[in-house]
Amino acid sequence: MSESSLYKRTIIRHEVPSRHLAEGVRSLRVYLPPGYDESRRYSAVYCQDGEDFFNFGRIATIAQKLILEQNWEPFVIVGVDVDKAHRTAEYMPGGERHEAYVRFFNDEMVPFVEARTSLRQAAEDRLLAGDSLGGAVSLSIALDRPDRFSRILSLSGAFYDGSIAQIQAAKDLSSLSLWMVVGLQEHAYETDHGRFNFVQLNRMARKLLEARGAYVDYREKDGEHKWGFWQGELPEALGAFLGPDAHM
Repeated sequence: MSESSLYKRTIIRHEVPSRHLAEGVRSLRVYLPPGYDESRRYSAVYCQDGEDFFNFGRIATIAQKLILEQNWEPFVIVGVDVDKAHRTAEYMPGGERHEAYVRFFNDEMVPFVEARTSLRQAAEDRLLAGDSLGGAVSLSIALDRPDRFSRILSLSGAFYDGSIAQIQAAKDLSSLSLWMVVGLQEHAYETDHGRFNFVQLNRMARKLLEARGAYVDYREKDGEHKWGFWQGELPEALGAFLGPDAHM
């Protein structure tokens, strides 16, 4: 398999109309695996920060290589873009656009994609993926619709007070599975609303999630709060859900 052929990926772009979002539309990109066939159905990975997951995380390139070279079962990737100016307001629980974004994601975006792509529609066949606040909003989306989402891939999740409150309010999370990683160099990360210890945030989230029955595959590794760290974690993270030896 030549290196050039690995990069010949099929990515479809869409504009999703929305009644919930103020701008009335949201862009997304859909990676279709090699040999995509409308007569069969595929699992899907739904990524927050879609542009970053594709450009900096190189998730479509990673998936293409795993499917072609390691014979993984093909899967689809959906990257939902975000305007960085509104990212915190949309992704952080309690943010002024958070509820609207969750509504858009569950009520408009997922049905839009599933009407146009041949996807399995059980909760265990949909994976939410997010970095930092993308991990937090992925949790919000799953808690809002546990019938639709039961699996989360979290890269250095920004589980601030709003996320902790959401977990504490949940009684039974035994249907939820999370793969979580955080970098040990993230103990004093500067954000646009303060400095946070992401290691501590993730330890707390894990403890509370497990106390409510969620299955958490958790690890702390040398790494910083950036895509240089997260990109290297994606093959293992995806493998936990979608690889030949998947256990989640």
